[in-house]
Amino acid sequence: MQQCNESGPWTLARFSVLAVIFALVGLLTVFAAGPMAFAQDEDVPAEAPAAPPPPPTTTEEAPREMSYLVWIYEALGPGYMIVFLGLSFTLVALFVMNLLTARRENVCPQHLLESFEAHLNEQRYQEAYELAKADESMLGMVLSAGLAKLSLGYPQALEAMQEVGEDENMKLEHRLSYLALIGTISPMVGLFGTVHGMIASFQVIAAGGSTPKASDLAQGISTALFTTLIGLAIAIPAIAAFNILRNRVARLVLEVGICSEDMMSRFQNVGGQK
Repeated sequence: MQQCNESGPWTLARFSVLAVIFALVGLLTVFAAGPMAFAQDEDVPAEAPAAPPPPPTTTEEAPREMSYLVWIYEALGPGYMIVFLGLSFTLVALFVMNLLTARRENVCPQHLLESFEAHLNEQRYQEAYELAKADESMLGMVLSAGLAKLSLGYPQALEAMQEVGEDENMKLEHRLSYLALIGTISPMVGLFGTVHGMIASFQVIAAGGSTPKASDLAQGISTALFTTLIGLAIAIPAIAAFNILRNRVARLVLEVGICSEDMMSRFQNVGGQK
Protein backbone atom coordinates (compact mmCIF):
# COMPACT_ATOMS: atom_id res chain seq x y z
CA MET A 1 0.00 0.00 0.00
CA GLN A 2 2.75 2.39 0.89
CA GLN A 3 4.49 1.63 -2.37
CA CYS A 4 1.35 2.38 -4.32
CA ASN A 5 0.79 5.61 -2.48
CA GLU A 6 4.38 6.67 -3.20
CA SER A 7 4.08 5.91 -6.95
CA GLY A 8 0.99 8.06 -7.33
CA PRO A 9 2.72 11.44 -6.73
CA TRP A 10 5.59 10.47 -9.00
CA THR A 11 3.19 9.60 -11.84
CA LEU A 12 1.33 12.88 -11.34
CA ALA A 13 4.61 14.74 -11.42
CA ARG A 14 5.59 13.13 -14.69
CA PHE A 15 2.31 14.11 -16.33
CA SER A 16 2.74 17.60 -14.97
CA VAL A 17 6.22 17.90 -16.46
CA LEU A 18 5.00 16.65 -19.83
CA ALA A 19 2.08 19.09 -19.78
CA VAL A 20 4.44 21.97 -19.01
CA ILE A 21 6.75 20.98 -21.81
CA PHE A 22 3.86 20.83 -24.33
CA ALA A 23 2.59 24.17 -23.09
CA LEU A 24 6.02 25.76 -23.52
CA VAL A 25 6.28 24.37 -27.05
CA GLY A 26 2.84 25.77 -27.87
CA LEU A 27 3.71 29.17 -26.47
CA LEU A 28 6.95 29.29 -28.40
CA THR A 29 5.01 28.49 -31.57
CA VAL A 30 2.50 31.25 -30.89
CA PHE A 31 5.20 33.78 -30.12
CA ALA A 32 7.11 32.79 -33.24
CA ALA A 33 4.05 33.45 -35.41
CA GLY A 34 3.02 36.53 -33.47
CA PRO A 35 5.32 39.20 -35.00
CA MET A 36 4.38 38.21 -38.57
CA ALA A 37 0.70 38.50 -37.73
CA PHE A 38 1.21 41.87 -36.17
CA ALA A 39 3.20 43.10 -39.13
CA GLN A 40 0.40 42.07 -41.49
CA ASP A 41 -2.21 43.85 -39.30
CA GLU A 42 -0.21 47.12 -39.33
CA ASP A 43 0.30 46.95 -43.15
CA VAL A 44 4.04 47.10 -42.71
CA PRO A 45 5.78 45.62 -45.73
CA ALA A 46 7.75 42.60 -44.85
CA GLU A 47 11.39 42.47 -45.75
CA ALA A 48 11.07 39.31 -47.85
CA PRO A 49 8.19 36.98 -48.52
CA ALA A 50 8.40 33.63 -46.93
CA ALA A 51 9.67 30.93 -49.20
CA PRO A 52 6.98 28.42 -50.21
CA PRO A 53 7.37 25.00 -48.74
CA PRO A 54 9.11 22.50 -50.98
CA PRO A 55 6.73 20.28 -52.92
CA PRO A 56 6.27 16.87 -51.47
CA THR A 57 8.48 14.27 -53.00
CA THR A 58 6.59 11.61 -54.94
CA THR A 59 7.67 8.36 -56.39
CA GLU A 60 6.15 9.11 -59.83
CA GLU A 61 8.61 9.16 -62.68
CA ALA A 62 9.04 12.27 -64.78
CA PRO A 63 7.30 12.01 -68.17
CA ARG A 64 9.75 10.73 -70.73
CA GLU A 65 9.87 12.07 -74.23
CA MET A 66 9.23 9.62 -77.07
CA SER A 67 8.91 9.91 -80.81
CA TYR A 68 5.64 9.38 -82.61
CA LEU A 69 6.76 6.07 -84.09
CA VAL A 70 7.82 4.74 -80.70
CA TRP A 71 4.46 5.78 -79.29
CA ILE A 72 2.65 3.93 -82.07
CA TYR A 73 4.77 0.82 -81.54
CA GLU A 74 4.19 0.79 -77.79
CA ALA A 75 0.46 1.38 -78.28
CA LEU A 76 0.05 -1.38 -80.87
CA GLY A 77 2.44 -3.92 -79.50
CA PRO A 78 4.12 -6.64 -81.58
CA GLY A 79 0.86 -8.50 -82.28
CA TYR A 80 -1.08 -5.68 -83.92
CA MET A 81 2.10 -4.39 -85.55
CA ILE A 82 2.72 -7.70 -87.34
CA VAL A 83 -0.93 -7.94 -88.46
CA PHE A 84 -1.03 -4.41 -89.85
CA LEU A 85 2.37 -4.71 -91.53
CA GLY A 86 1.26 -7.94 -93.17
CA LEU A 87 -1.95 -6.33 -94.43
CA SER A 88 -0.03 -3.29 -95.70
CA PHE A 89 2.58 -5.30 -97.62
CA THR A 90 -0.11 -7.58 -99.06
CA LEU A 91 -2.13 -4.56 -100.15
CA VAL A 92 0.83 -3.02 -101.96
CA ALA A 93 1.73 -6.31 -103.66
CA LEU A 94 -1.85 -6.93 -104.78
CA PHE A 95 -2.24 -3.39 -106.04
CA VAL A 96 0.93 -3.59 -108.14
CA MET A 97 0.01 -7.05 -109.49
CA ASN A 98 -3.53 -6.01 -110.45
CA LEU A 99 -2.31 -2.72 -111.90
CA LEU A 100 0.11 -4.57 -114.19
CA THR A 101 -2.52 -7.17 -115.11
CA ALA A 102 -5.18 -4.58 -115.92
CA ARG A 103 -3.04 -2.84 -118.52
CA ARG A 104 -4.37 -2.59 -122.03
CA GLU A 105 -1.35 -4.50 -123.38
CA ASN A 106 -2.28 -7.50 -121.23
CA VAL A 107 -6.03 -7.45 -121.91
CA CYS A 108 -6.72 -5.86 -125.28
CA PRO A 109 -3.44 -5.02 -127.08
CA GLN A 110 -3.78 -2.70 -130.01
CA HIS A 111 -1.00 -4.35 -132.05
CA LEU A 112 -2.83 -7.68 -131.94
CA LEU A 113 -6.02 -6.07 -133.23
CA GLU A 114 -4.21 -4.48 -136.15
CA SER A 115 -2.22 -7.59 -137.07
CA PHE A 116 -5.21 -9.92 -136.71
CA GLU A 117 -7.40 -7.67 -138.84
CA ALA A 118 -4.69 -7.43 -141.48
CA HIS A 119 -4.44 -11.24 -141.69
CA LEU A 120 -8.23 -11.54 -141.99
CA ASN A 121 -8.34 -8.93 -144.75
CA GLU A 122 -5.72 -10.93 -146.66
CA GLN A 123 -7.70 -14.15 -145.98
CA ARG A 124 -4.72 -15.66 -144.16
CA TYR A 125 -6.86 -17.37 -141.56
CA GLN A 126 -4.31 -19.92 -140.42
CA GLU A 127 -1.74 -17.21 -139.77
CA ALA A 128 -4.38 -15.18 -137.93
CA TYR A 129 -5.17 -18.17 -135.72
CA GLU A 130 -1.50 -18.79 -134.96
CA LEU A 131 -1.01 -15.10 -134.17
CA ALA A 132 -3.91 -15.09 -131.71
CA LYS A 133 -2.84 -18.44 -130.24
CA ALA A 134 0.69 -17.18 -129.54
CA ASP A 135 -0.57 -14.05 -127.79
CA GLU A 136 -1.17 -14.48 -124.04
CA SER A 137 -3.58 -11.58 -123.69
CA MET A 138 -7.28 -11.98 -123.06
CA LEU A 139 -8.09 -10.84 -126.58
CA GLY A 140 -5.71 -13.42 -128.07
CA MET A 141 -7.31 -16.24 -126.08
CA VAL A 142 -10.81 -15.18 -127.10
CA LEU A 143 -9.97 -14.87 -130.79
CA SER A 144 -8.08 -18.15 -130.92
CA ALA A 145 -10.98 -19.94 -129.21
CA GLY A 146 -13.43 -18.48 -131.72
CA LEU A 147 -11.33 -19.48 -134.74
CA ALA A 148 -10.79 -22.97 -133.33
CA LYS A 149 -14.58 -23.56 -133.16
CA LEU A 150 -15.41 -21.79 -136.41
CA SER A 151 -15.44 -25.06 -138.34
CA LEU A 152 -18.47 -26.13 -136.27
CA GLY A 153 -20.38 -22.98 -137.13
CA TYR A 154 -20.58 -19.32 -136.23
CA PRO A 155 -22.86 -19.78 -133.15
CA GLN A 156 -20.48 -22.37 -131.72
CA ALA A 157 -17.55 -19.99 -132.29
CA LEU A 158 -19.38 -17.19 -130.44
CA GLU A 159 -20.20 -19.54 -127.60
CA ALA A 160 -16.56 -20.60 -127.28
CA MET A 161 -15.46 -16.96 -127.28
CA GLN A 162 -17.96 -16.11 -124.56
CA GLU A 163 -16.83 -19.01 -122.39
CA VAL A 164 -13.18 -18.04 -122.65
CA GLY A 165 -14.04 -14.38 -122.04
CA GLU A 166 -16.05 -15.18 -118.93
CA ASP A 167 -13.27 -17.42 -117.62
CA GLU A 168 -10.61 -14.76 -118.09
CA ASN A 169 -12.90 -12.10 -116.61
CA MET A 170 -13.44 -14.30 -113.55
CA LYS A 171 -9.67 -14.63 -113.10
CA LEU A 172 -9.24 -10.85 -113.21
CA GLU A 173 -12.07 -10.26 -110.76
CA HIS A 174 -10.76 -13.01 -108.50
CA ARG A 175 -7.44 -11.20 -108.17
CA LEU A 176 -9.22 -7.94 -107.52
CA SER A 177 -11.41 -9.47 -104.82
CA TYR A 178 -8.42 -9.75 -102.49
CA LEU A 179 -8.17 -5.96 -102.43
CA ALA A 180 -11.79 -5.80 -101.31
CA LEU A 181 -11.05 -8.48 -98.72
CA ILE A 182 -8.25 -6.39 -97.20
CA GLY A 183 -10.53 -3.35 -97.26
CA THR A 184 -13.07 -5.34 -95.25
CA ILE A 185 -10.69 -7.04 -92.81
CA SER A 186 -8.62 -3.98 -91.85
CA PRO A 187 -11.46 -2.03 -90.14
CA MET A 188 -12.51 -5.21 -88.35
CA VAL A 189 -8.99 -5.62 -86.96
CA GLY A 190 -9.08 -1.95 -85.94
CA LEU A 191 -12.44 -2.47 -84.23
CA PHE A 192 -11.06 -5.50 -82.43
CA GLY A 193 -8.15 -3.38 -81.19
CA THR A 194 -10.58 -0.66 -80.09
CA VAL A 195 -12.54 -3.08 -77.93
CA HIS A 196 -9.32 -4.62 -76.64
CA GLY A 197 -7.89 -1.24 -75.65
CA MET A 198 -11.07 -0.09 -73.92
CA ILE A 199 -11.26 -3.34 -71.96
CA ALA A 200 -7.66 -2.83 -70.86
CA SER A 201 -8.45 0.72 -69.72
CA PHE A 202 -11.51 -0.36 -67.75
CA GLN A 203 -9.46 -3.14 -66.20
CA VAL A 204 -7.02 -0.50 -64.94
CA ILE A 205 -9.92 1.49 -63.48
CA ALA A 206 -11.32 -1.59 -61.79
CA ALA A 207 -7.95 -2.57 -60.32
CA GLY A 208 -6.78 0.95 -59.40
CA GLY A 209 -9.89 2.15 -57.63
CA SER A 210 -11.08 5.74 -57.86
CA THR A 211 -7.67 7.22 -58.73
CA PRO A 212 -5.96 5.09 -61.40
CA LYS A 213 -2.73 6.25 -62.98
CA ALA A 214 -3.25 8.32 -66.11
CA SER A 215 -0.35 6.63 -67.89
CA ASP A 216 -1.94 3.20 -67.44
CA LEU A 217 -5.26 4.48 -68.77
CA ALA A 218 -3.50 6.15 -71.70
CA GLN A 219 -1.94 2.84 -72.74
CA GLY A 220 -5.29 1.16 -73.36
CA ILE A 221 -6.81 4.26 -74.95
CA SER A 222 -3.78 4.61 -77.26
CA THR A 223 -4.20 0.99 -78.34
CA ALA A 224 -7.89 1.58 -79.07
CA LEU A 225 -7.32 4.74 -81.11
CA PHE A 226 -4.21 3.69 -83.03
CA THR A 227 -5.66 0.34 -84.09
CA THR A 228 -8.76 2.12 -85.39
CA LEU A 229 -6.67 4.74 -87.17
CA ILE A 230 -4.32 2.28 -88.88
CA GLY A 231 -7.17 -0.07 -89.78
CA LEU A 232 -8.97 2.76 -91.56
CA ALA A 233 -5.72 3.97 -93.14
CA ILE A 234 -5.31 0.55 -94.76
CA ALA A 235 -8.97 0.02 -95.65
CA ILE A 236 -9.57 3.36 -97.39
CA PRO A 237 -6.89 2.99 -100.11
CA ALA A 238 -7.73 -0.71 -100.49
CA ILE A 239 -11.39 0.01 -101.22
CA ALA A 240 -10.49 2.92 -103.51
CA ALA A 241 -7.98 0.81 -105.47
CA PHE A 242 -10.48 -2.05 -105.76
CA ASN A 243 -13.19 0.13 -107.26
CA ILE A 244 -10.84 1.95 -109.63
CA LEU A 245 -9.25 -1.23 -110.94
CA ARG A 246 -12.60 -3.04 -111.15
CA ASN A 247 -14.00 -0.29 -113.37
CA ARG A 248 -10.87 -0.41 -115.50
CA VAL A 249 -11.07 -4.18 -115.89
CA ALA A 250 -14.78 -4.02 -116.73
CA ARG A 251 -14.09 -1.43 -119.45
CA LEU A 252 -11.26 -3.49 -120.96
CA VAL A 253 -13.29 -6.72 -120.87
CA LEU A 254 -16.17 -4.96 -122.62
CA GLU A 255 -13.76 -3.67 -125.23
CA VAL A 256 -12.43 -7.20 -125.78
CA GLY A 257 -15.97 -8.49 -126.31
CA ILE A 258 -16.84 -5.75 -128.79
CA CYS A 259 -13.60 -6.07 -130.76
CA SER A 260 -13.66 -9.87 -130.91
CA GLU A 261 -17.29 -10.01 -132.07
CA ASP A 262 -16.55 -7.34 -134.65
CA MET A 263 -13.60 -9.36 -135.97
CA MET A 264 -15.59 -12.59 -136.12
CA SER A 265 -18.71 -11.03 -137.60
CA ARG A 266 -17.27 -11.40 -141.09
CA PHE A 267 -17.60 -15.18 -140.74
CA GLN A 268 -21.31 -14.98 -139.98
CA ASN A 269 -22.29 -15.97 -143.52
CA VAL A 270 -19.23 -18.03 -144.34
CA GLY A 271 -20.45 -21.17 -142.61
CA GLY A 272 -17.86 -23.71 -141.68
CA GLN A 273 -14.91 -22.31 -143.62
CA LYS A 274 -11.85 -21.39 -141.64
